[in-house]
Amino acid sequence: MGDGASSSRSDRGGGKERVKGAGGIGESKVTDHGRRRSSCGYCRSTSYSSISHGLWADSITAEDYQELLDHGWRRSGCFLYKPEMEGTCCPSYTIRLKATDFYPSKEQARVYKKMQRFLDDTTSVKKFESSKQKENSCRGLLKLSGNDSIRKMTALSTKESSASTCENMCNENDILHSLANIINSAVSTLFVSYTAHLPKAVVKKVTCQAKKKLEEISEDLVYTSSIAFQIAAAIRRSQSTDETIKCQESELLDLNATTIAEKLSCLVKEHELPSELLIKPCNGHLNFYSATKQRSSEFINFKESMLASRGNRGNTKRICSIDSNAVLPQKRRKLEIRMNRSSFDQEEFALYRRYQIKVHDDKPDKVTVGSYKRFLVDTPIVFVPPVSGDNTIPPCGFGSFHQQYLIDGKLVAVGVVDVLPRCLSSKYLFWDPDFAFLSLGKYSALQEINWVKETQNHCPSLQYYYLGYYIHSCNKMRYKAAYRPSELLCPLRYQWVPFEVARPLLDRNPYVVLSDSLAVKDGAMSPKLPNPVENLGPDLYDSSPMEDLSDEDEEEDEEDGFHREDSDTGVEDESNLAASNALNVADSRAYDVGDIVVDVYGSCVKFKDIEKVFGPLERGTISKLESQLQRYVEVVGNELAGRMVYYLG
Repeated sequence: MGDGASSSRSDRGGGKERVKGAGGIGESKVTDHGRRRSSCGYCRSTSYSSISHGLWADSITAEDYQELLDHGWRRSGCFLYKPEMEGTCCPSYTIRLKATDFYPSKEQARVYKKMQRFLDDTTSVKKFESSKQKENSCRGLLKLSGNDSIRKMTALSTKESSASTCENMCNENDILHSLANIINSAVSTLFVSYTAHLPKAVVKKVTCQAKKKLEEISEDLVYTSSIAFQIAAAIRRSQSTDETIKCQESELLDLNATTIAEKLSCLVKEHELPSELLIKPCNGHLNFYSATKQRSSEFINFKESMLASRGNRGNTKRICSIDSNAVLPQKRRKLEIRMNRSSFDQEEFALYRRYQIKVHDDKPDKVTVGSYKRFLVDTPIVFVPPVSGDNTIPPCGFGSFHQQYLIDGKLVAVGVVDVLPRCLSSKYLFWDPDFAFLSLGKYSALQEINWVKETQNHCPSLQYYYLGYYIHSCNKMRYKAAYRPSELLCPLRYQWVPFEVARPLLDRNPYVVLSDSLAVKDGAMSPKLPNPVENLGPDLYDSSPMEDLSDEDEEEDEEDGFHREDSDTGVEDESNLAASNALNVADSRAYDVGDIVVDVYGSCVKFKDIEKVFGPLERGTISKLESQLQRYVEVVGNELAGRMVYYLG
């Protein structure tokens, strides 16, 4: 990571000028691996149809890596890669969204609710897995065709529905009977002595139709009892005959049904209610609410942000629901999310190994500590620690992190992310196959978006969530556009284009200069330049870069890891190296490559001074190096080419 060497000096035409030293603190130093071909992990092409440019980074600052992301680059460990969009088989567009503009879809909201139900529930993981399997079986039945299949589906559905209905009715009756007994016990406690006969409580289920008719009714309301009204009526009748009814406080009880309901509610709370119900008096009624349906503060904020983004206003009507002072029962399971700096952890590796073998069918002997470290632990990004009172750095600092998800102390998922000056970039996720039913890929993405929102309070510049590459030609990678509203990076001019604008263009052609769809008022853009020379640097990286954002395989409806390329790199013909499908920065040819700082044997000099320092070079070498550096400027841009140190060896 190069965090200890000091800057060196080089002789510059009789004078001396301080130049960044190789491996200096906060410095970016890269080795150019040039243009590369490999088989494609997206379209599963067996030919070397995937074309990219590669860099090896010994170290890179968070600011410089942010700029590389905004020029279409990604990383796998310390290896940086960028697809050559016009020539590669599956063009990959960098995709991002502004966290404060994000609004969840119904499906994404269900993922949050599913996690909350699991954390609240008292049942085992196996019960949830069984439930998931039953859902999958239903989906399989829906795929059947023909009358025979329909009859089988109908018969099975009717049988299961009848059994389920019978079971639910029994459970429902038990709950209603239990609640009635608890209320009757509270009535007996409240009234010490009475000469009039007080009615017995009757508890009824609140139907969906009743909720629809009364907008003021909370959706969490499950059962209700009007016993307070009946008691108030009985008291009035008894008082008309001069009989006295005494309450626990030895005073006449207020005839108001609302007061009776409030006193009964206090007594009922002393009992353990079935199904984790909560009681709340409302206008004389004793209402019972579902505690498990109560949303956590996290989901409430999540929902409110969705409504705010859509411009909705809160309902000002009075709602009979649990007040803010009501104490919800503790969750049965505890979810903890930790943000740790990237480092090797044996527990994480054990989870990664299990995930790769069970989910991706990797061979056990291929999932090694070394490959894991190179892929997910090693990082060239120089860590920047937080500074108290500095709102330009988030509380965790800048760098690479492993975001751990633990349920009751058990590690169930790890998200590998980079925290940069303007974004959180999601790199990879691996999770416990036993918890696949929780859709941890989608849940972690929602959590990461929420993390960006919260971090903006400390670091206002950090506003975006980068989801990796969006590949329109690969159906499995289209799910990333479900996180809306998103933007795609134009591969030529590096402008961000709304996905809704880009989608119809991508439907017609996998490679599109997206910024052409925008109204460009800055004048004509410079034309693209052809690739001028061959790659002079050795291709030392012998495996293809790995794609980086994890989520779900939508075709199979199961959580999947990041899409990866694991084929060996192919050797391309020299004739193809001069192909005209290279991307470049529009004004790169005008850039003076002589100002690029190069590292030669540990000494850093500007390229134009290389012969002054090391003496004359062989004929043609300078010309070849100039062409190589020109290509380097095309793929990283003028600004970065002038900042980063180019390692020549």
